[in-house]
Amino acid sequence: MYCNQCGKANPEDARLCAYCGAPLGGTVVERRLVRPREGRRIAGVCAGVAQYYGWNVTAMRLIWLLLFLFAGTGGLLYLILWAVMPNQG
Repeated sequence: MYCNQCGKANPEDARLCAYCGAPLGGTVVERRLVRPREGRRIAGVCAGVAQYYGWNVTAMRLIWLLLFLFAGTGGLLYLILWAVMPNQG
């Protein structure tokens, strides 16, 4: 079985990659778009989106600020996601 993270071969019965430690095989992780309870600044929307996509939270906040300043859509989108995204439970 090959690791999707590092591409190295592992034994068929392995659950974790021996090289990088990534999970192998048929485990499906459910990803949910939620506002985390820790690491939030205002409402946790930027932290939740960054966590969902695996991005850096600071970069996400800068992107959101640029959307707000130059495109004008950042504020409205933030308010919509604040209302729609559930808190992490």
